[in-house]
Amino acid sequence: QVQLVESGGGLVQAGGSLRLSCAASGRTFNIVNMGWFRQAPGKEREFVAATRWSGGSTWYADSVKGRFTISRDNAQNMVYLQMNSLKPEDTAVYYCAAAERIGARWQESYDYWGQGTQVTVSS
Repeated sequence: QVQLVESGGGLVQAGGSLRLSCAASGRTFNIVNMGWFRQAPGKEREFVAATRWSGGSTWYADSVKGRFTISRDNAQNMVYLQMNSLKPEDTAVYYCAAAERIGARWQESYDYWGQGTQVTVSS
C-alpha cells in the first residue's frame, strides 16, 4: 500500500554530484526504514544506504561511505540521496525502498520498491 517514485537521475561527469529524490505515497504511516539500492549491468543489486524513519540513524555501504548522504523529510514523505565525488563505477539504476519491519541488517526486510532512476557517470 506504499508507492515509491524516484527522480533526479541523469548523466554526470566523474567527480560531480547528483541528488536523488524518492517520494512515498499511499499508506506510509507504517514505514520504519527507507533505503537506497543500485544495480549495475551484470551485477547483483547492491545496498547503498538506509535511514531509520524516526531518529537520525543511518547506514552506508563501504563503497559509498564518505561520498553519499541519505536524508529524509517525514512530513513530506521524502527520502534523498546526495551523491558527491561520483565515480564511473557508481553508474547503475538506483532504487528507493521502504520497510515496514526492521530486519537484522539494514539491507534486509524491504517491502516496497520504486521503478528506479538511471545514474550514469562518465569518465
